Amino acid sequence: MGTPEFAVPSLERLAGAGHMVTAAFTQPDKPKGRGQEFTPSPVKIAAGRLSIPVYQPERVRRPEVVEQIRAMAPEAIIVVGYGQIIPQSILDIPPRGIINVHASLLPRYRGAAPIQWAIARGETKTGVTTMRIDAGLDTGDMLLKTEIEIGEEENAVELSSRLAPIGGDLVVRTLSELPRIIPGKQDNSQASYAPILKKEDGKIDWSMSAREISNRIRGFQPWPGGYAFLRGKRLAIWKARPRPGSLRPGEIHGALVGCGEGVLECIEVQPEGKKRMSAEAFLNGHRIQPGEVLG
Repeated sequence: MGTPEFAVPSLERLAGAGHMVTAAFTQPDKPKGRGQEFTPSPVKIAAGRLSIPVYQPERVRRPEVVEQIRAMAPEAIIVVGYGQIIPQSILDIPPRGIINVHASLLPRYRGAAPIQWAIARGETKTGVTTMRIDAGLDTGDMLLKTEIEIGEEENAVELSSRLAPIGGDLVVRTLSELPRIIPGKQDNSQASYAPILKKEDGKIDWSMSAREISNRIRGFQPWPGGYAFLRGKRLAIWKARPRPGSLRPGEIHGALVGCGEGVLECIEVQPEGKKRMSAEAFLNGHRIQPGEVLG
C-alpha cells in the first residue's frame, strides 16, 4: 500500500527480493496540471511495470474492500506513504502484521510530512524506521532503523530521493529478519509531529532568523515552497542561504533581505506568473527602491 515516488523503491525491492506481491493498493488517480488531466500515482505506474495488480479504492475501510483484502490472504502488508488510515479490520488480517516504512527516526516526526519538517526545523540527522502499524498515528513498535546526515543545503526533494532507496532496502531486511527482531516501544516523551503541509506554511515570516527561514525554504519543497509579496505580487524564493548582517525584517538590499537575525541571500526566485530565475536576473528587471520591503 503506497502512493508517492518515495514508495516506489520499496515496491521494486520487495518484488526484486523474490516476495510475491499479490497487489498494490494506491490512491485514486488525481487531476494535475493546467489541463487537470487525471494522473496515476508513481506506485500505480511502477506496479504496472512490474505486472502487479493495482487497486485504487476511494476508502480502504469500506467493508467490501476489507473483504477483498481478506480474500487475498496476505502474509504481511507493507505501507509506504499510502495516504489513508488503515482500519483495525485490516490490521487484523495479515499474520505477520502490517509494516510501515516511515521517513524519520521515530518517535521523532510522526505524521504526514516527516522529511519536510525535519529540514524546516533545522535537524542535521534523519533516517528511516520500519515499524508495526497500530491504531495510533505512527505510534507502533519500531523494528529497524537507518540513520543518515542531512546536507547543509539539501532540500526536501533531494533528501527524499536519498531516503527512498534506503527505505526499500530496510523493508526487505526487516522481512528477512522479522523472526529475530525484538520490537522496541516508542518513548512518547521524545515524540514530535510533522503535520500535513498547508499553503500558508510557505509564507515567509521575516521576523524569524535567516537560518530558520532558509531551513523552511529547503524543507517546504516542492510545495508550498517559500514565498513573500513584493508590490502586491507573489515572489517565490526557491533557493537562499543565511548570511551575517543587519537589515530591517523584510527590507531588500540587492539580493539580501533583512530577517529577525542575520540576512537572507536570495539565489533563485520566481515572480508571479513567470519562470524561475536567478536573483540577479530578477533584480536586473525590477528596480528596487531604497527601503522597499518584502511582505
